[in-house]
Amino acid sequence: MSSNQSKIREKYSHANEGERALNSSRSESLEFHYTKKILDEYIKPDNRVIELGCGGGYYGMYFADKCAEYIGVDITSENIAAFERNIKTAGLSNVQAFVGDAINLSEFSDNSFDIVLCLGPMYHLPQEERLIVFKECNRIAKPNAIIAFAYVNGIGAYAGACIKWGHIYPNAEENKYVFEYKTSDTNPGLFFFTSPEEMEHDAKQNKLEVLKNCGLDFWIISNAIDIMSEEQFDCYWELADKMNESPSCTGLSNHALLICRK
Repeated sequence: MSSNQSKIREKYSHANEGERALNSSRSESLEFHYTKKILDEYIKPDNRVIELGCGGGYYGMYFADKCAEYIGVDITSENIAAFERNIKTAGLSNVQAFVGDAINLSEFSDNSFDIVLCLGPMYHLPQEERLIVFKECNRIAKPNAIIAFAYVNGIGAYAGACIKWGHIYPNAEENKYVFEYKTSDTNPGLFFFTSPEEMEHDAKQNKLEVLKNCGLDFWIISNAIDIMSEEQFDCYWELADKMNESPSCTGLSNHALLICRK
């Protein structure tokens, strides 16, 4: 059981990740856009897919018709209830949702899935518990399976906060939170930071091959994105694609996605 399970449940018991995705600002929408775009490359029609931290099923509903079977797992029962309603409304027979904890997936057998998506848990776990998730994801993945880990990049998030909220950041207290405690000052013990280098190191320690490590969104430019004209925003997509594809940009991302092969 994750050590901050109660905090996570409290945070998301009344949240709707699907609504957040659909009603997000331009800059916030990039996280969802690029997660789908990247994973579209790997998910195949005959694949058995599991998503850890599935929320109300935003990605599950998107990928349902692109794979043979999709299983969503989330620590919050309210999210699973919402996902089940979405499954029923859509009449999907190949999608299931379960309450569960990413650090203990004992209900799933070894070598069970072609695709393992860990799209939420790493945001909320300290390093010692992230390592357990790496092991569990590796265990349930089939040989040569694709495993994806979404995470919050602390340095990029902090750099962006300094630009977005320059009247508050940087400050000495926040330096300690980001660099020493590796957690959020506004939600300590709920949101945890890592880095591209740390995520790749931990993946390799678990004998995973790193394929990609992509920045999804960048707070350093979010204010500008949200005030662009439609013409400018249309042009921005080319730059956004380049930033998403460039490993040198990943260190300044807010959310990032590590793609591995077992």
